[in-house]
Amino acid sequence: MQWTRETDVIVIGGGLAGYCAALEAAAAQANVLLLEKQPQAGGSTALSGGFLAFAGTDLQKTAGIDDSNARLADDLRKAGANENDPRLIDVYVANQMATYEWLTSIGVKFRAVELSSAQSVPRTHPTDPQVLLARLDELAKQSGRITVLFNAAASRLVQYEVGGRVTGVKATIDGKDESIAVKRGVVLASGGFSRNEQMIRQYAPHEAAGVLYGGAGNTGDGIRMACALGAGVRDMGFIKGTFGYHPNARTHPGRDWTKLPVYRGGIAVNKLGRRFIDESKSYKLLGDAVLDQPGALAYQIFDQNIMDGASDGVPPFDFRSTQRRGLVFEAPTLEALAGKIGVDPRDLSATVARYNGFVEQGRDEDFGRDGLSTHYGKLVKIERAPFYAYPSTSGIIATYCGLTVDARARVLNVFEEPIPGLYAAGEIMGGFHGVSYMTGSALGKAIIFGRIAGRAAAQR
Repeated sequence: MQWTRETDVIVIGGGLAGYCAALEAAAAQANVLLLEKQPQAGGSTALSGGFLAFAGTDLQKTAGIDDSNARLADDLRKAGANENDPRLIDVYVANQMATYEWLTSIGVKFRAVELSSAQSVPRTHPTDPQVLLARLDELAKQSGRITVLFNAAASRLVQYEVGGRVTGVKATIDGKDESIAVKRGVVLASGGFSRNEQMIRQYAPHEAAGVLYGGAGNTGDGIRMACALGAGVRDMGFIKGTFGYHPNARTHPGRDWTKLPVYRGGIAVNKLGRRFIDESKSYKLLGDAVLDQPGALAYQIFDQNIMDGASDGVPPFDFRSTQRRGLVFEAPTLEALAGKIGVDPRDLSATVARYNGFVEQGRDEDFGRDGLSTHYGKLVKIERAPFYAYPSTSGIIATYCGLTVDARARVLNVFEEPIPGLYAAGEIMGGFHGVSYMTGSALGKAIIFGRIAGRAAAQR
């Protein structure tokens, strides 16, 4: 084959995992070519809330939160219903504190710790994902070893022989077909397939009723390229959307569509005005449940007390900015609110009254809810006017499944043997999350395994 370029390491995908892989490979004295098929970096990371899950940090200790590696590992396993690969959980837990310290050392700023889905204690460390990506891009430029190419779509992985080492990548760069030789290794960090309706219908047809969102380039390219070499896949049947997605995301541009007042004490009702699930469960399980409701639609109902507890600048809990965008219904009474959202006023009032009674008696007789999120936090009544409703469906911003990898981020074939010279990190990985997802673990996984993959790929 005639090569048009040559480099030590190729990273496919310019999101969080890709940049972290490139930086680590460069730190190992490798020259790196990072290919991003979109005109800009970011992927799903740029659309995310910027939540990272760490345990035992100084921010938690200052807030009086007692957390540990053991508790973190237990929460990850429980969220995944023990379908996770325990080796990958162990890698995350072993590296999470060093990752937090690395991020703070390069200037990443975190806001106050938040309680989020599937966490037994608050461990979400919010940061601005755009600022984080910009900082990583700045470090890439400073390295002197990383070349970032946009409008560069990889299409095939090259082997000299079946089962042999990956020796290069075919790509289209600014409209020109190229063949790029790689001396050391290739890292796939191209994200999932939330923008590929055909793949969603193939692996998780139930989810197609929700909003298909995520990074514009997340069409499953990396998974298909690796599968062409015999790569195995994990967790494809566990794909779930995220509850709290506004239905307008189907037809309107922009980001920041996910709000979760249920984790501050709100409830979720369907178009009949009835609750349908324990609202403290993982928003992935809530997402599945809403798809079974009439019109695949629900309304998160909350009051002024919950609105007053909003966290400005923290996307899932920034209810005030969402209200200013005209996405939240408001009314002085529950009956008036019901009229605005097309729900029978008597049914909504009865549902809220019944729920408030459960809060008062300390027992949810309908669904067993006993906390704000994952058994943590005290339930509150919905009683102070004005009252609010946020229309919600399920949205797939990321697929959280994909290629089978080992603890060294090596891509494994269908016989669980490493494909020489091929690594994967970030959303494209399977095996880590299992059945569901703990908030903050996706971005945390992207950084941890991105750095591991970059170091491994740079080895001669």
